[in-house]
Amino acid sequence: MRISIDAMGGDYAPREIVEGTLRAAEGIPGIEKLFLVGDEVAIRAELTKHKGSVPGCIEIVHASEVVEMGESPAIAIRRKKDSSISRSIELVKDGKADAIFSAGNTGAAVAAATLKLRTLEGVARPAIATVMPTPKKPFVLLDAGANPDSTPEMLQQYAVMGSIYSREILGIANPGVGLLSIGEEAAKGNEITKKTFGLLEGSKINFIGNVESRDLFGGKVDVAVCDGFVGNVVLKTSEAVARMIGDWLKTMFKANPLRILGALLSKGVFDEMKSHADPSSYGGAPLLGANGVVIIGHGSSNALATFNAIRVATEAIDHDVNHLIEAQLKSINQS
Repeated sequence: MRISIDAMGGDYAPREIVEGTLRAAEGIPGIEKLFLVGDEVAIRAELTKHKGSVPGCIEIVHASEVVEMGESPAIAIRRKKDSSISRSIELVKDGKADAIFSAGNTGAAVAAATLKLRTLEGVARPAIATVMPTPKKPFVLLDAGANPDSTPEMLQQYAVMGSIYSREILGIANPGVGLLSIGEEAAKGNEITKKTFGLLEGSKINFIGNVESRDLFGGKVDVAVCDGFVGNVVLKTSEAVARMIGDWLKTMFKANPLRILGALLSKGVFDEMKSHADPSSYGGAPLLGANGVVIIGHGSSNALATFNAIRVATEAIDHDVNHLIEAQLKSINQS
């Protein structure tokens, strides 16, 4: 398997991206080639820090430009033809790579993938599928921000794509798919969710009906479907609440010596909780529906996140997720 990595994308690029790529080269079986795309001088400087010889599967592809986090995605993709994200995706387009990972500007990654790779047959727009942790099992949230405005037909496509991803990558045998709304009853919601409800009832997926936001973290649903506006709000609110709880705990445990002792005794529990909630353990979010495997990482992706994103990319290739998506959407469109 051949993976293209945007070495300049993210808050800690290229250091953490290069380190994670090195770990992947040494720790993930089946890797044929890992392309590090970006400033060649900067990438080589990071590779020289590696103890021992650089794995032969790693190849540098020079790109002279970087799309910064604050740039307009559409403008940047048009003007920065030699950006690391564009060159990374072009490797997939040209058949030199099977997948691409970027922790850079999310909008630019979505725009470049949509423009250069196009979409799978039967997919109107690709969607970002984010794996969300819960005490019982993770669930897939999509769309998490690619398409703020989505039609019922697009939401139906998200449901199919999310169901396949949950089954193939997370190992859920028959994923329960819920439509995020303001009430469980079919009549609840706006006109788009009401129409989507009808479409999902007739789809060949395990549709469990509407779910409310309070149900998401209780293990009720394996896939939660919504438009990109709602999904991104859910994602960022969840991250903020997690940080708030963490800050509260730190403040409260420091209130007196007895609590400090209690915190020390509970360190193992807190470390385990942190590992379950750490986005680095999930690697990145696939852009499902793009005509190629595209994994988008958090802007703060570290070496562990990079390693896991590359791992997820290889799993998506190995399970032929895109072919399964096309086949199921084709069967729905023909019915």
